[in-house]
Amino acid sequence: MNKKQPYMNFGAAGLFVIFGLLFFILLVRYFSIQITGEVGSQPLAAKAQQKYSRTGNLDAARGVIYDQKGEVIAEDTTSYNLIAILDKKMTTNSKKPNHVTDPEKTARELAKYIDMEESKIYSILTKDQFQVEFGKAGRDISHQTKKEIEALKLPGITFKRDSKRFYPNGIFASHLVGYADRIDEEDGTYNYVGKMGIEKTLNKELTGKDGKINYESDLWGYLLPNGEQKVTPAENGNDVYLTIDKKIQTFLEDAMNKVVEEYKPKKIIAIVADPKTGNILAMGQRPSFHPKTKEGIDNSWHNEAIETSFEPGSTMKIFTLAAAIEENKFNPNDLYQSGSYRVTSKDKAIHDHNGSGWGTISYLEGVQRSSNVAFAKIANEQLGFEKFREYLTKFGFDKPTGIDLPFETSGKIQYTWPIEKATTAYGQGTAITPIQQIQAATAIANNGKMMKPQVIDKIVNHDTGEVIRDVTPEVVSTPISAETAKEVLDILETVVSNKETGTGNRYQIDGYSVAGKTGTASIPDPKGGYLDGQEDYIFSFLGMAPKDDPKLIVYVAVQQPKIDHYSMGSIPVSMVFNPVMKNSLHYLNIQPSQQEKASTTKLADLNGQGVTETVKQLQESGLDVVVVGKGSKVTGQLPAADTNVLEGEKIIIQTDGKLIAPDMTGWSLRDVMKVAKISGMKLNSTGSGYVVKQNIKEGASLQKDDFLIVDLKTTEEKLEMEAKEAEENTEVPDEDLDNLPKD
Repeated sequence: MNKKQPYMNFGAAGLFVIFGLLFFILLVRYFSIQITGEVGSQPLAAKAQQKYSRTGNLDAARGVIYDQKGEVIAEDTTSYNLIAILDKKMTTNSKKPNHVTDPEKTARELAKYIDMEESKIYSILTKDQFQVEFGKAGRDISHQTKKEIEALKLPGITFKRDSKRFYPNGIFASHLVGYADRIDEEDGTYNYVGKMGIEKTLNKELTGKDGKINYESDLWGYLLPNGEQKVTPAENGNDVYLTIDKKIQTFLEDAMNKVVEEYKPKKIIAIVADPKTGNILAMGQRPSFHPKTKEGIDNSWHNEAIETSFEPGSTMKIFTLAAAIEENKFNPNDLYQSGSYRVTSKDKAIHDHNGSGWGTISYLEGVQRSSNVAFAKIANEQLGFEKFREYLTKFGFDKPTGIDLPFETSGKIQYTWPIEKATTAYGQGTAITPIQQIQAATAIANNGKMMKPQVIDKIVNHDTGEVIRDVTPEVVSTPISAETAKEVLDILETVVSNKETGTGNRYQIDGYSVAGKTGTASIPDPKGGYLDGQEDYIFSFLGMAPKDDPKLIVYVAVQQPKIDHYSMGSIPVSMVFNPVMKNSLHYLNIQPSQQEKASTTKLADLNGQGVTETVKQLQESGLDVVVVGKGSKVTGQLPAADTNVLEGEKIIIQTDGKLIAPDMTGWSLRDVMKVAKISGMKLNSTGSGYVVKQNIKEGASLQKDDFLIVDLKTTEEKLEMEAKEAEENTEVPDEDLDNLPKD
């Protein structure tokens, strides 16, 4: 045993040296880290900060777009994306499964709420994936639909909160308002980018700046109770108030829909403006599109009122007449030979629209009959072509108006040869835009002062309410005097009122004197010359009312409606102009210039009155009353007290009882808005026309902040049937055709 002891001592000594050396290395390493704070040339504190420090994104809201009275036109709103969890590992308690356990039942139930076939949903739910989504059908789920799906308590079905750009009015000044597309970034954030209209023009002002939150977390990413936080608040986008008036725009949309249903034109362009300020109160066109779904956008990329110039036809005669009066060259009683006229011996003869003219007539009658010969002679022999060209510039026809909408084009004035100069005087050859005509017409309706067209009222800081930009009326120029403007209005009034010679008889409005000019513009044929079919024209009317002090200018152009004879072209135009002008004047409380049978009622304050008695009184006044409560006393009303309402208009009565949904089938969107507003619900609509479906059944309760969703549309089969019936019912006897005024 003693012989082995030296070897054992040697081994123990060796182990002691090894462990001592290791301990020394660890000690050196420890003090090295303590002193330098680095590991492998990497700062240890930075490593820890990187591991336990988190950054979160605070989404900024895009600015809200309002009409001039604060009604929402476009805003960001909360939506939800539908998600199904399929992985069985997500379930830890079999009694409370967290994954889809019954794909067949789940598919059957979900098919009732999303636009997807049950079989397709089932195929998605049986995929071998952790979780799945449902594409377009599963996005933009409303809060109401989310609540209804959650009430089914389907295992594995959940939702992800999201945001979307919401256009509550559907097809509503779509090309003016425009739309914004969502752009998803690689880091998981997203932005909305304006692609058309105000959304594009003011994209920078509407776009907010996302904020950030930096915080300390534990290993699993949860916020530490005493951890440091640094918050950079989100800066929301600025709000924009338009000059558009929601009610007048709705008048316009409804009128255009009726013309589309009955006459199926290729295009309609319509603008309503305030001549005193240049404010655009309504602007629309057909075809149009839905800014949320983009349905129809393939057929209507351009804002026709801004981006398209075309030969205006006889509405151009307004400005030729104004120039001649301003230069003291127009005598309404002077006589001339109508029918045909040669500018030079080498030029082809210019003809009046009826070919033969009306013999020797006065220039006043020539204006009333819309004689091309009269205006060619005025431009050539009275004004002189050079002076007339100066007025084309004064009225702004050779440059854009500068309106705050993208892609505005300018007029194309063809003014080289004598024949071109003469035809420009009555609206052929030269092309201008509808918005240029509106701007020029403000000089006629505003005592000679031409106003710049405006679509923006003001821009406001969303968070503070501070007005960042306040747009004021801008006088572009004064091409004519107030006296000239008055005389032009007086003459144009006879175009509408003179039953024997006026081409604008169809545009008379009971109680108001209208000054205006009809237009029938030929459409160039791509092969050369002009199209010559009975419907191959752009029929238009540019009117101002009341004549003595115009408060509104309305321009309507209808291209190639389905009619049997060109003389019927004024019918679809008047179907837009007349109701829009009349209803707008009533709405603005513009008093009629002559007594007429009362067609409006001023609503009293109904609050506190008995429901039964109130309904009876309103119905006796010719109003359509809808009660949305079960109580016995009135607690709210729309329209509000002291509002002038039209005969037959829907009046929504709120009672002290539980609010219930009426049957809104066949209602216009304007009337549905009243129910949404009085109940505090959020309105979402699809399509255009009249209600065919509503998400809340008749008799169900209306809950504040829930979504009221309505589908407005007319089937193609129904449209075709109605169009055929309309054509049959609107046939005009031959003897009446001869008496229709032609332009």
